Amino acid sequence: MSAIPRRSLLKVAAVAGAAAQFSWALGRGDARAAVAAEAPADARPARVTWLEPGGFGAAAGSTFGVAWPRGVHPDDQVFALTTADGAAVPVQTWTTARWPDGSLKWTAHAVGPEAAGAERFTVAPGTPATAAKTVSVTETGRRITIDTGTVRAVVSKEGGKLVESVTRDGVKIATDGRLVLLRQGDLDDGDRGDASWDRFDGEISGAVVEQRGPVRAVVRIDGKHRKGNRSWLPFSVRLYFYAGSESFRMVHTVTYDGDQRKDFIRGLGVRFTVPLRDAAYDRHIRIAGEGAGFLTEAVQGVTGLRRDPGAAVRAAQVKGEKLPDPATWDQRVTTRMQYVPTWGDYTLAQLSADGFTLRKRTKPGHGWIPAGGGRRASGFGYVGGVTGGLSFGLRDFWQKHPAQLDIRGAAGDAAQVTLWLWSPEAQPMDLRFYHDGMGQDTFPEQLEGLNITYEDHEPGFGTPYGIARTSELMFWANAATPAAATLVDQAAAVRTPPQLAVSPEDLVRARVFGGLFSPVDRSTPARATIEDHLDYLFTYYKDQVEQRRWYGFWDYGDIMHTYDEDRHQWRYDVGGYAWDNSELSPDLWLWYAYLRSGRADIFRFAEAMTRHTGEVDVYHLGTWAGLGTRHGVQHFADSAKQQRISTAVYRRPYYFLTADERVGDLMHALVDSDETFLALDPIRKIRTEPYTPDRHALSIGFGTDWSGLAAAWLTEWERGGPKAAKAEARLRSTMETIAAQPNGFVQGTGLYDLDTGRFAIADEPAVGVSHLSAMFGLVEMCAELIDLVDQPRFKEAWLDYCRYFNASKTEQAARYGQNFGTLLLFQGHSRQDAYAAAQLNDTRLAQRAWATFDRSDGYTAAMVWDKTPVQGSNALEPGYEHLWISTNTTALYGLAAIQNLALVGDHLPT
Repeated sequence: MSAIPRRSLLKVAAVAGAAAQFSWALGRGDARAAVAAEAPADARPARVTWLEPGGFGAAAGSTFGVAWPRGVHPDDQVFALTTADGAAVPVQTWTTARWPDGSLKWTAHAVGPEAAGAERFTVAPGTPATAAKTVSVTETGRRITIDTGTVRAVVSKEGGKLVESVTRDGVKIATDGRLVLLRQGDLDDGDRGDASWDRFDGEISGAVVEQRGPVRAVVRIDGKHRKGNRSWLPFSVRLYFYAGSESFRMVHTVTYDGDQRKDFIRGLGVRFTVPLRDAAYDRHIRIAGEGAGFLTEAVQGVTGLRRDPGAAVRAAQVKGEKLPDPATWDQRVTTRMQYVPTWGDYTLAQLSADGFTLRKRTKPGHGWIPAGGGRRASGFGYVGGVTGGLSFGLRDFWQKHPAQLDIRGAAGDAAQVTLWLWSPEAQPMDLRFYHDGMGQDTFPEQLEGLNITYEDHEPGFGTPYGIARTSELMFWANAATPAAATLVDQAAAVRTPPQLAVSPEDLVRARVFGGLFSPVDRSTPARATIEDHLDYLFTYYKDQVEQRRWYGFWDYGDIMHTYDEDRHQWRYDVGGYAWDNSELSPDLWLWYAYLRSGRADIFRFAEAMTRHTGEVDVYHLGTWAGLGTRHGVQHFADSAKQQRISTAVYRRPYYFLTADERVGDLMHALVDSDETFLALDPIRKIRTEPYTPDRHALSIGFGTDWSGLAAAWLTEWERGGPKAAKAEARLRSTMETIAAQPNGFVQGTGLYDLDTGRFAIADEPAVGVSHLSAMFGLVEMCAELIDLVDQPRFKEAWLDYCRYFNASKTEQAARYGQNFGTLLLFQGHSRQDAYAAAQLNDTRLAQRAWATFDRSDGYTAAMVWDKTPVQGSNALEPGYEHLWISTNTTALYGLAAIQNLALVGDHLPT
């Protein structure tokens, strides 16, 4: 990983500093000229395939990211997308990151339905094909209208109707798209049954167009839920439209800002009205069960009657086709149709990961009739008739239970469809802290609690105020009731949205994310053994999610921290041993595992974790906005609120691979999170000297603290965000002043000035090394920064830290005047040996990296990689366990294995 030449760096810095003040997407003219003047290092096209087989299916479109080697493409490069057989596909391209020289680092590409049918694509410089249909956006003072060429949606900028209407061929398919919140002010902890509900409706505070086509348009709508004088539970909704598509996607985020003791969410949903024009027997209900299963019914059925209207009539209704004129039926049916019930209301409730129930009734005031049930519903349905109707679906329906689908009033002039993100039939959402503090009122008492349950408790800190959750929904405006095969495809697109992905080889070639990964390689027995172990660990956690039912609205996407071998259960109820909350970087392990393999199962696992850890484990409102919460029984329970959990390091891969705007929001919000050190001292409980946060002298660690700040600043800088100039300046100044410390990174901490963005240089050398310092993304951030920014002293300081962490105490003392004390996590730190070895071409360090990897405190060469069955009275559900596996060790083993193979794989002992 070579540094940028200093003369190029000075030129780039001047260009970047001026350009970053204007716009996210502003081109950099001088930098473009510089790039154009140099010969491209590797201008090969990027190869793109579907993440899962099957291609587009019924999805609206797909957006994906492509990484480019430094210096290959200027900022104004135009790209074309072609299939393997050379057919041109319309594509919309924008820049998501630039290298410091101004060349393209990451580009995002959107394709619509015209990409259907092809399996492999290439992205290369060229003129993009013109779409047969384009998406257009028009605005007035109060409305935004999006036309895909197939459907037309009108979005409000004010009021309570997010989507006023969705029309197709002039026919209104859906109207009054809105948000619904049910609040309960008390819980029935006993059997009184007297709790009351309040209904709040979403109220828009503003709406903006973020993209205008020609292939993809994005509208963002913000607001709160309101009833009377109270507004709460902020929402942010994005609507995605693709050219030519009959559908649109919704990404829905809510942030909890209530009082955990009295604001219990009883129901949280998205609701549309569906106008109905057809006769009751020509109206159809389709509700997906598990897999390809469906409830297939009409509002007024003609099948199963005592009198037969005729085989053709019955067959047409089951297919969703218009029935023949009733005058052609058996008149014993035609003349008695007024006595055949119309079924207007349907409900599918998924209250757990293992069961759903389905019921229906004719209309309010009358009894419900069971209509079936099963295990895991797809979260998809349809209501409409032969002249059109709405398909609708909620992703991760059973995984993020309790969820529910409602259809109401389908026998009338219009049906109401509600997709409940939190089912009103479930117990109310209870976010109260789980214990009373147990007398832990002082720091010494809290430290004693930490020493027994590993929970870092502090009164008032176990609050959900400011945590968030994002959900994804899909809607189709159908010209008629879809055929069964089409409905199956639509439901599949809800469960697993088709995703295009660039090849691992292209990601390696671009040297993104520090160049710390290489393609999966089983060419030698030693390499194959490590690959087998990596596969085993991923499979183990994937299986544990299912075996232990790590599902639920707030929980899905996280994994547990530590196992309890006596109970044959993860320590879900023991303080800091429960939910992992990104401890020691499992997010990074998963993303690096995907980057090198391209495996869909790893991508989806990492995607769910990114959605969870970036939203639920982090505060987005209040005093601690920008900080995350350490591992615990509840995701927000622990009093350690720190940068190491909220860090953008864990979000960057997903953002650049998908251009997901919500994750982009999360990272942008962290740019000013250095301000949080004024509000909360991360190590307040263990300080031995008095300390009061001072704006000009904030104590900030060079490890878990600075790595989180640096990740946010780097991301903002390379994205060219609104605060890019500030972010770049802070990144450079903190790198410079860390390197200038008497002992560099080994110094441990420094006093940071919020106004200048610099650390004060300590008068005396100190040793402040923790085994945690580098294990929350610092290794990865330093690799990226050394590759991007020409600061030789910073590189020297980091390489020293890498070389001496796993050195002997004698070597440490000889270099720094004292040793580093008692350390842990040597296997995880073997990747620092490997990095230094690669940078310094040091064979001895490379050998030490593999020796430490194989024979230290992690998963050693002697570990037995077998499954032990858990069954009978030993477990709630049968499955298997592995007593040697813990999530801390897994994350560090995975990262060390992947990075060591990439950096010093040629030194792997045979």
